[in-house]
Amino acid sequence: MESNWKQDPRLKNMSPQKLEFLEQLAEKAKHASKTELLPLLLNISRQNPSMNFTDEETELLVSILTEHFSPKEKQQLKLLRQLSVNLSKRQ
Repeated sequence: MESNWKQDPRLKNMSPQKLEFLEQLAEKAKHASKTELLPLLLNISRQNPSMNFTDEETELLVSILTEHFSPKEKQQLKLLRQLSVNLSKRQ
C-alpha cells in the first residue's frame, strides 16, 4: 500500500484515534498478500472492539485499502463483507 492514502481528503473528518488505528492497519496490510488482506479487512471491528466505525467510514477504509484490487477482487470482498454482516445479524 502506498503512503499517499493519508492525503485522501475524505479522512479529514475522521478522529485522530481512528486515523492512528488506520495507520496500524495500513502497516499490517503493507506486509500482507491480497489473500491475507481480505480477512484483515473483514475483522477491522474485531481488532479493537472499543473503536466503532460508521458504515461510511468502513466504506472509506475499504476503498482506500483496496484501491489496487481488480474489479473481480473488489466484488469478492463485497460479497464476503455482506456475508459477514448477515452472519453477525444472526448472533
